[in-house]
Amino acid sequence: METRLIGKSFLDGKPLEIFISEGKIKSVLPSASSPKNFWIGPGFTDIQVNGYGGLDYNSIQSDFLALGQISKKLLQCGVTSHFPTIITNSPEKISALIQQVVQLRKMDSLAHSCISGVHIEGPFISPEDGPRGAHFREFVQAPNWNLFQKWIEQSEGLIRMITLSPEREGSASFIEKCVESGILVSIGHTNATHSQILEAVKAGARLSTHLGNGMHSIIARHPNYLWSQLGAENLSATIIADGFHLPAEVIQVFKKVKAEKLMIVSDSVALAGMPPGDYNAAVGGKVTLTAEGKLHLFGNPNTLAGSAMNILQGISFLLKNELTNLSETWQMASIRPQRLFDTSFEPFQIGQNADLILAEQAPDQTLKILKVLKNGVEIPLD
Repeated sequence: METRLIGKSFLDGKPLEIFISEGKIKSVLPSASSPKNFWIGPGFTDIQVNGYGGLDYNSIQSDFLALGQISKKLLQCGVTSHFPTIITNSPEKISALIQQVVQLRKMDSLAHSCISGVHIEGPFISPEDGPRGAHFREFVQAPNWNLFQKWIEQSEGLIRMITLSPEREGSASFIEKCVESGILVSIGHTNATHSQILEAVKAGARLSTHLGNGMHSIIARHPNYLWSQLGAENLSATIIADGFHLPAEVIQVFKKVKAEKLMIVSDSVALAGMPPGDYNAAVGGKVTLTAEGKLHLFGNPNTLAGSAMNILQGISFLLKNELTNLSETWQMASIRPQRLFDTSFEPFQIGQNADLILAEQAPDQTLKILKVLKNGVEIPLD
């Protein structure tokens, strides 16, 4: 059975007809016309998902298959590929969480197709308050290649990314080994010096994780680890564009500096996608989720307790505030993260898996998902 999508290309606005057969893109042709505000582009890729919709990749589940709901819920938001992100914990717990994701993919075909890698965020990060963020201090440690190699084996090759701080002795050697193993190294939750960051980039680090967050509230005006990462030309960067983690003007500056190397993640926690209210969270304890999507410590609105938005909401924030145009925003959520792991990725290629979105741009510039195709199969939208 053949499927057809008609809309404007997210790249240049030209009307397209895309024909899909057996889950793959069969042909891409110019279209005589298309609805005015209907846009076609690749599905979004979110490389930092801690949890979503009440489910947490950082908790051992009594029924691990329940975690498959995360893939289903994210597809509703246009996220056709994501990385479960496992944060700092005991080595044994991290092992168990990795193996839980591996088993989920083996037992759930949809999760298998949507989970394209695992992101290990920690435990090789800064132990300092501020840069450490909400990570458990008791489990923070120096880079340990033997331990990480064990996790790689347990993941059966699924670990594709690690966030670490290069502030400890042996970090450069550890980074080189990661790169040799095909794993993307990202700098985050760091208190590294300028020379340590430069050394990490020389060793092969290519990304900054949620730049501007996971920092001291007050830093030296210069030098500091923010300037060092901004100034490193070989470092791409992810940001959390939920309107709470970074002010609009900071995103403007990051965009000017990083240009096509800037991309967005959700960094969503389990409470993302849940109704507003007070909750008890695994990290942070008692928290409040506001109607606007801000997640903060209970009784303390100035202290964030994680990100409670999905990547589509981040896209809408950027568009609504005119921080980026539609084409660039879409690329920040799709092509750019894809190319971190596949430099040859190009959208709309014949024979490519048909992970596609049809979306409408509303009068306030935000995006509304109309259709989502995963491997050519249309996902029912709620």
